[in-house]
Amino acid sequence: MGSVDDDSSLVEQGLLQDEESRRYTGDGSVDFKGRRVLKENTGNWRACPFILGNECCERLAYYGIATNLVTYLTTKLHEGNVSAARNVTTWQGTCYLTPLIGAVLADAYWGRYWTIAGFSMIYFIGMCTLTLSASVPALKPAECVGSICPSATPAQYAVFFFGLYMIALGTGGIKPCVSSFGADQFDDTDSQERIKKGSFFNWFYFSINIGALVSSSLIVWIQENRGWGLGFGIPALFMGLAIGSFFIGTPLYRFQKPGGSPITRMCQVVVASFQKRNLAVPEDSSLLYETPEKTSAIEGSRKLGHSDELRCLDRAAVVSEAESKTGNYSNPWRLCTVTQVEELKILIRMFPVWATGIIFAAVYAQMSTLFVEQGTMMDTTIGSFSIPPASLSTFDVISVIFWVPVYDRVIVPIARKFTGKERGFTELQRMGIGLFISILCMSAAAVVEIVRLQLAKELDLVDKPVAVPLSIFWQIPQYFLLGAAEVFTFVGQLEFFYDQSPDAMRSLCSALSLLTTSLGNYLSSFILTVVTYLTTQGGKPGWIPNNLNEGHLDNFFWLLAGLSLLNMLVYIVAAKRYKQKKAT
Repeated sequence: MGSVDDDSSLVEQGLLQDEESRRYTGDGSVDFKGRRVLKENTGNWRACPFILGNECCERLAYYGIATNLVTYLTTKLHEGNVSAARNVTTWQGTCYLTPLIGAVLADAYWGRYWTIAGFSMIYFIGMCTLTLSASVPALKPAECVGSICPSATPAQYAVFFFGLYMIALGTGGIKPCVSSFGADQFDDTDSQERIKKGSFFNWFYFSINIGALVSSSLIVWIQENRGWGLGFGIPALFMGLAIGSFFIGTPLYRFQKPGGSPITRMCQVVVASFQKRNLAVPEDSSLLYETPEKTSAIEGSRKLGHSDELRCLDRAAVVSEAESKTGNYSNPWRLCTVTQVEELKILIRMFPVWATGIIFAAVYAQMSTLFVEQGTMMDTTIGSFSIPPASLSTFDVISVIFWVPVYDRVIVPIARKFTGKERGFTELQRMGIGLFISILCMSAAAVVEIVRLQLAKELDLVDKPVAVPLSIFWQIPQYFLLGAAEVFTFVGQLEFFYDQSPDAMRSLCSALSLLTTSLGNYLSSFILTVVTYLTTQGGKPGWIPNNLNEGHLDNFFWLLAGLSLLNMLVYIVAAKRYKQKKAT
């Protein structure tokens, strides 16, 4: 009888311990003071409004500067079109490169919270400096007198560009961290919270576009009609609100501890595997080195299960005879854990999927370039009003704002019934759907251009650089399709690079996903340069001449549609071959 009672007592004790453990997060997250966190008091949706509010206000501030920056450079700093365009693209490219700095600092040393906090202050200083440069008379260039426009002084240039590049540096600490920090509020080990995490990424992108919508409409109007000091001051105010929103939620946040430099860990794997290149990798993966504790040797990271790909890297985790005899396993440049090796394997496995995002980003870049140029050669009037061609990008934002709740509340529940997936589609399936829609987007743009060119030919306008009487609203489908593609591909990328990245590399992987936008812009410029060179041989006007009526912009759109199709086929192969990470 005593034995039965003892067994019952042990079972009851085990159940109580299991119930107690379920009250806490299982992904290693802690509270602000470094203590283990209770699920019911922290994270989840209760913490997310502060993060989403931060992102909405920060994006409003960013687009409040970026959307109309070229106009300020040409009309107030009196730069030429080429110089202004170069300065804008250089600044925007920098904004997508600096996240690599913020990501390494977040993953290695500061953690995501303190990286966002520190770089937000740098961002705010930049916004205030920019506002002062547009408000204080001594910092503003003199107004034009007739056709004479005095150049800005070196001091005026210095103050303006100091503020501008402080913003670029500030955004480098926010962009790669804020989406990951928001996703950190949901416990990876809890199936219910994992479903909510998928929904978070949808509403995160929704918040970005709400900020962009306000900037591209209201803020731009204020800058043009009420002055640049006020037009820059309002975004600066919203950046202050973003910082306040972020700090207010501090007691509710869940924090992941930084795990040390991910770049150092990857280098250690490469060096250790090279040094042991002559050792055989055992068939039994349990013989590879791993810490005996339940937790990983990498701070803030769960252990990763062994995978069979890239076995040459497994040599870094092979225990040599000398190490076995001495029992000295402390040199990470000679011996790495399985988890550390798997971190590098995951990044390598991600690469083909990551690379396909570059073509999509090149398609997305057309919205602010060739879509606008196409619109300038169409009828932009409604009665007595004239619509700026660039303002049609608002329909892209409206499309995103429409599709996010439709996807989250309608498409996902329906898809869940058919696929059995908790998020309706896997991240890879979602991204693939977006790539397919991007083909339709480019095809729609090409069809509109074919109709426009046909009308120009019928009205004998081919040799005249004038707009064709075809309403600019025929561009709405291509903008709407591009917005839908964003919701599937860009949001899918956010999910994929967070869920599949190693726990201690999430900021770095987010920064790499942002890098596709920068590389996509460069690729778009490269394709444009090559096409222009090839199609203007022999004195021909080429596909994209100054007078689009005598060109063939439709061919360029078909080229991008074809590249997008090839890109999608490559993506399908990469997605089928991709193997999910195994986290304990």
